[in-house]
Amino acid sequence: MNKKQMLSLFTGLSLLALASTSHAALTPKEELGKLIFNDTNLSTPIGQSCASCHSPTTGFVDPDQFLPTSEGVIAGRFGRRNAQTITYVSLSPEFRNLNGVAAGGQLWDGRALNLVEQAKLPFLNPNELNNPDITTVVTKVCSSTYAGLFKQVYGIKSCRRNAIPTAFNSIADAIAAFEMSSELNKFTSKFDIIRGDIGQLTPLEFEGRLNFRGFCSGCHTLPSAFETAGPFSDFGYRNIGLPKNTEFPFSIMDQTFVDLGLGQVTGNPLHNGQFKAPSLRNIARTAPYMHNGVFKNLKDVVHFYNTRDIPGVWPAPEVTANMDVTIGNMGLTSAAEDSIVAFLLTLTDDFAP
Repeated sequence: MNKKQMLSLFTGLSLLALASTSHAALTPKEELGKLIFNDTNLSTPIGQSCASCHSPTTGFVDPDQFLPTSEGVIAGRFGRRNAQTITYVSLSPEFRNLNGVAAGGQLWDGRALNLVEQAKLPFLNPNELNNPDITTVVTKVCSSTYAGLFKQVYGIKSCRRNAIPTAFNSIADAIAAFEMSSELNKFTSKFDIIRGDIGQLTPLEFEGRLNFRGFCSGCHTLPSAFETAGPFSDFGYRNIGLPKNTEFPFSIMDQTFVDLGLGQVTGNPLHNGQFKAPSLRNIARTAPYMHNGVFKNLKDVVHFYNTRDIPGVWPAPEVTANMDVTIGNMGLTSAAEDSIVAFLLTLTDDFAP
């Protein structure tokens, strides 16, 4: 083996090692959060965990990717929104609403200020983990096999009965710490590994990057050449004119329901129909897409952005007010759409050259 071949082999092995060992060992708080996240005893009845709808085997979204929304621990109860991935959610800033322009926060509609507040919600939601109160959740954690770790992290008195509200906040805080850990924020995609050397993109990926920069980066911010840690989102809120999803389980719900998104949270009619632009990292793993799971694949997503306003291509928007007029008739060919999809695939973690 000559020197050039040895250098090439060394470089390849180094990149593989980086992709497989990029995240450091979890801290005690992060490990605690992971245990809570995966604990199926924290629902009523027992049997469902946070990981049930955010599985690591499917990009931390619902493993049943043929359904637009997730079924809770009670059979037949479904949420109204598509479960989002929890990878890179920590990149979103806290919710803010300045002069009617909202950004950040957690969940599709920003109703959770930050990760800690978001982590509290599923425990008490009847369509998710269905616990009757926070005392139930705290009691289960404090009688679990990892109760000792909980006390180690939050103090020996953290499980006392007079500390229930504080303990519940600590449970959510631990989950948030796990969501902020390197295990969920790897930055090991092809986009990250090549570190701005766009010459390592295939011709189709390179064309897709150009098209993405020209047509998509207004909302899904494209980092500069060597800024590999970007979230690929400005975390702003927009109404992109999505049609209603009439597939199961929506077919068994109230057909008069209209999802107002951010408008339901703020009460501002100028926010009706607006939803947060998510990070595009690991987007290839997180089908179905959009807040109502209406699209099954990335080609459909890009085609919708490209052709929304062409008559007869798509059903009418669920909410017609406040529609984003920067998309809808972009004039891209099918091949150009395919190139954008190819570029989006470079944002998938665990890339191995």
